[in-house]
This record gives sequence, C-alpha cells and structure tokens, in this order.
Amino acid sequence: MILSICLSPCIDVNMEVDSLSVGKTNKILNKRIYFTGKAINVARGLKRLGAEVQATGFMYEGNGRLFEQELHYEGVPYRFVWCPGRVRENYKFVDNKSMLTEVDDISPEVSDEKKAELIARVNELSSHSEAVVLSGGLAKGMPPSYYGDILRAVPSGVRKIVDTSGERLFEALKCGVDMVKPNLQELQSTLKLSINSKEEMLFGCRELLKRGAERVLLSLGKEGAIITDGNDSFYCKSINVAMNSTIGAGDGMVAAATFALAKGGSLEDILRCGVAGGTAAVTTPDSITFKREKYEEILGGLEVSRI
Repeated sequence: MILSICLSPCIDVNMEVDSLSVGKTNKILNKRIYFTGKAINVARGLKRLGAEVQATGFMYEGNGRLFEQELHYEGVPYRFVWCPGRVRENYKFVDNKSMLTEVDDISPEVSDEKKAELIARVNELSSHSEAVVLSGGLAKGMPPSYYGDILRAVPSGVRKIVDTSGERLFEALKCGVDMVKPNLQELQSTLKLSINSKEEMLFGCRELLKRGAERVLLSLGKEGAIITDGNDSFYCKSINVAMNSTIGAGDGMVAAATFALAKGGSLEDILRCGVAGGTAAVTTPDSITFKREKYEEILGGLEVSRI
C-alpha cells in the first residue's frame, strides 16, 4: 500500500468572467470547483494506475464531507484527522484577456492535540505501507519542522517521497528521503540559485542529495524532467500534447513516479513514468488527475537519455 498524506486540503473555485472590474458587479460565464490538495491529487492518480493507496491528513468539519464524496467516487479509502473549521477555498478569475486574478484563503489553525493525532495515525498506517507520499503546504501557524515530525513517524524501510519546497523541504531531508520532486522554480527559490543550464540544474539537484535525498526528480514543465541519484543522471523530454489544463500536472508526475519507485523501477523507469503522468494530466480538461489510457499512450512515446 502507498499512503498519501495531505496536510493542507483546499477547494479551488475557478471562474471565467467576461471582465473583472473592481467595485462593480461581475458576471460569471463558467465555474468549476475542484476538491484538491497535492497529496489528495496524488492518491487519485495512484488509484487510477492500479495502486493500492490510502489517503490521510487533516480534514475540516465544516465542508470536508465533500472530499469524502470525491474520494469514494475514485475508490480511494481514507482516514482523516477531523478538525474544527472549514477547508480553505481559493478563488481564481480568468477574464476575456486571459488575465488570471487569484484570491487565496487561509486554512484554520490545527491544535497540538490534532497534530499529535495525525502523527500517531501516520505511524499506524505507514507500518502497513511500502511507501508514503508527503506533499503540499501546511496549515496556518504550523512550523516547517512538522514535515520532519511526520516523517519521523514512518518506520524504517518504508520509502518516503516528498513534494514541497523551502524550509519544509529542508526539514524533510533531515529525515532521509527516497525521492523529492521540486520543479525548477522551487529548486531555485529553495537553494537561492539562478539556474540556466542542465549543468546548473544537476548542481542544484546534488545539493539536495547532499542534504538527505536519495533521488531528485526535477520537473521542467513542458520540457520534461531530469532525475539523478548523484551517480547516474537522465533526461526525458515530454511530447507535444494539447494542453487542456495545468491543474495537477506536478501531482500527476509524483503519482506515476511513486508508482514506479514502489515497484522497484530503475531511474529511467521512474523518470519516464513521472513525465508520462505529468503530461497526461495537462491533456485532461476539468480534472485534477490523468486518465490511465492517456498515460499509457504517452508513456509508450517517451525516450530517456543519459546526461
């Protein structure tokens, strides 16, 4: 089983408007609502690949039952730690000039009791798992060190996959991590580097390896990805596809790469699967994950080269 841990779920409300004028009434032309969170998206992707997966993390009593409905539909079992308050709601407005305006909510604070409850839950569930995925942000007021608190609850021998950045990533790396998946912007901001070449990308990846990662899967967006373990490094270019959505592309990469890693795949396997998952996610409109048929179609057309 693969355990996916979501520390900060959210509801994304995406709206198309003809125009967005401050101080005036604006009419919505189209609206889509997504019940999301990086690790929840990963759990859905893993399930679609046929993995045995379970979701856990914090959930909120005010509107969290909507997430249960979504996960039940996908066939993903879950055991959340329920907290007072409401899941944060993020609003994104796109006008007729394709200008994006975002209004992000803040999550409720989580009590020390609930933090301890989740650590105990992770320890229980991960003891029956072959891998855990920890990704995304943290609840309001929660220190980056909580990433380390969660990972230290995972028994030795269970693979740990992390998708975050900044101090949260550094705290995770102190615990030893089997794979991290930053994107290029996150790598630059985390290490405070300017990166303009593949050599500089590999230098940044090696810095994360020195801090405790065994593998670094670096997402390059539509250009594909790089993977390295410090000894071997590979590059996989994505294929040209119709981009229907940018939602969940990174989470699709994490899901597919984790699936390959859990099966004992090589660096090349993990890389190809990750790029296929991320690419398939952007082809799927009105969805936060990919369809397995599209994933397999893309996977067959990808090539990996040593760098």
